[in-house]
Amino acid sequence: MKFLFASDSFKGTLSSKQTANLLRIAAKEIFPECECDSIEVADGGEGTTDAVLNAIQGKKIQVTVCGPLWEKHQAYYGAVNENKAVMEMAAASGLPLVKQNLRDPRKTTSFGTGEMIRDALKKGFRDISIAIGGSATNDGGIGCMRALGAKFLDEEGNELNGCGEDLIRIRRIDLSNLDKRIKETHFTVMCDVTNPLCGNNGATRTFGKQKGATQTIIEGLEKGMQNYRDILLNEFGINMDNVKGAGAAGGLGAALMAFLKAELNSGIETVLDLIEFDKKLNGVSLVVTGEGNADWQSAYGKVMQGVGMHCKRMGIPAVAIVGGMGKGAENIFEYGIESMITTVNGIMPLQEAFDRAEELYLSAAKRLFRILKAARKL
Repeated sequence: MKFLFASDSFKGTLSSKQTANLLRIAAKEIFPECECDSIEVADGGEGTTDAVLNAIQGKKIQVTVCGPLWEKHQAYYGAVNENKAVMEMAAASGLPLVKQNLRDPRKTTSFGTGEMIRDALKKGFRDISIAIGGSATNDGGIGCMRALGAKFLDEEGNELNGCGEDLIRIRRIDLSNLDKRIKETHFTVMCDVTNPLCGNNGATRTFGKQKGATQTIIEGLEKGMQNYRDILLNEFGINMDNVKGAGAAGGLGAALMAFLKAELNSGIETVLDLIEFDKKLNGVSLVVTGEGNADWQSAYGKVMQGVGMHCKRMGIPAVAIVGGMGKGAENIFEYGIESMITTVNGIMPLQEAFDRAEELYLSAAKRLFRILKAARKL
């Protein structure tokens, strides 16, 4: 009997690697002769680069870039092989990099993300996957594109810096110096956000507040984003208000799709492709996956849904261990997950569940394998 463990992290408590270790302990106790394998997974959000590199023993590449407030910052991305690279925009332009009292999406820039991309191009990578969750920015990706050679000019022909407050001032885009290596490169954007660029569900009005914007700032940035939308329509013939995901990462999604011709793809699907997950399923009897809290969102591009669907296609049963279950959690059963158990085994405060996360997870894992042992006797 061979088990494969492929769980998401339990945010703030257990990493994907820790869950795998606990599952291995439990499996060996109940099935001493079993074979256990594990692989780290993520859904395209925070931790994606590390999950991919750990799963394939890839190489981490350090690079000095501009942080969200133009400060020097040490970031990294990953080499999957000689041609493929994987990176997170949050590593260079993420919200956690900006102190709470300094958060202002008028001032923040995605320039450092462009510097990461430029470094990967310089090193010869021609297939680049970019996770774009967790941004501190609302600059429409103009900072990122400026780092790659695009120029955004005001009405007097002066080049703009590339931050949120510049969007309203753009009158023309000059692409004559855009990095020529972009045309030789395939870009994949890992994103499960479907927000358009502008409007009530757009980048600014949906995510501006969490990035430090007041309502007054939000309305100003929205006008800037509308101006940018019209400039992009003129330049590329694409109305980014009609493109799902264009509003992701403060509009970076729009820039990557327009300037780099990037393909928007599900985060978990991209990750599973990069780590060659289907090959890992060969000879597997059961897959155990999971996440910290299962609810209706679990069936929309999260780890359990992606893993479950791949297992379903391969005819391999998959089950899940989760910290808790919220409304709509059972929807995941339509996506290849056969059953699900929670780690919490009694009434307790949330903080206690966090503090006892390892103990509770191991207990749940043992219960899972005991049920499996009983099922074999049927």
